Amino acid sequence: MRLTLTATVTAGLLLAGVAAVPASADAPKGAYWRVATTFTTVHPHAVGSGYHLTQSNVSVDWSSPTGKSYSGLRELGARPATRKDEAAWRADGSPSTWAYRTEGMKIRLSTRPGKGSLHAQEEPLGFRLGEKNVTYDQLQALPTDPEALRKQLAAEVNAWIDEAAQEARTTAPKATKNDWLANFDRYVAARAVELLYAVPVPGKVRSAAYQVLKTTKGVSALGRSKDPLGRTGQKFALPVSSRKGSVLEQQLLVDTKSMVLLAEYTDLSDGGKPVLGKSGVQTIKAGWTNDKPAAPGAS
Repeated sequence: MRLTLTATVTAGLLLAGVAAVPASADAPKGAYWRVATTFTTVHPHAVGSGYHLTQSNVSVDWSSPTGKSYSGLRELGARPATRKDEAAWRADGSPSTWAYRTEGMKIRLSTRPGKGSLHAQEEPLGFRLGEKNVTYDQLQALPTDPEALRKQLAAEVNAWIDEAAQEARTTAPKATKNDWLANFDRYVAARAVELLYAVPVPGKVRSAAYQVLKTTKGVSALGRSKDPLGRTGQKFALPVSSRKGSVLEQQLLVDTKSMVLLAEYTDLSDGGKPVLGKSGVQTIKAGWTNDKPAAPGAS
């Protein structure tokens, strides 16, 4: 499961074939590059006597240097969102399950974690970057110079915008290329962030991606901060995205020693009101592992 900021960029890096692995390449340090993401959000509907719950789920992706990949998912259960919600929940008798109907569907919630799942890709796909599959060697060949990397990312964003605008001629005739260009810097920053966690690029490439992120127009440094797991990093705010009444604000926490993304905070509002279920915080654990792929645990 990719971060929500990645969803704003619907096309991945279009990397050319590589004749030889560069000197900056890193040898794999494990059998799989593993990315575990835990997302916590407020459930969009009030339950019981009118209180809200937070929901959490964990998704894990494994990708091997040879192209094998697996994905796992588990719901972690619901809890009262605030102290006020907890008081209302206790007054209701501290239920452990909830159910209601909306739009013809039966929604069930529980404090108990769900059953974990694990799925293997039927065919080797390599590493997923945006909507493209790339090889380990192609990742190793990415530019290690920040300006060269920025130039490549910007060129790929432009190519994606051209493609998206062309497709929109039939799906959204009123849309124009400027609708995407208005968020150009945000898209460039989002692609740089993807290199900080989603795939095993060399350390020099990761450092270059961090420099691209922090120096992209509209990105703001917010100082040192801690994520919900107590990990410390440098916090940044991405350029705000605003379209048709909706406003998306995102903040990122980066470990400046390992140059790995630790957390993402998302605040989506529509008409000035927060969009529950879409806003929340994601914590990320990314790195090499020799552990075999398995369904995510309940904690």
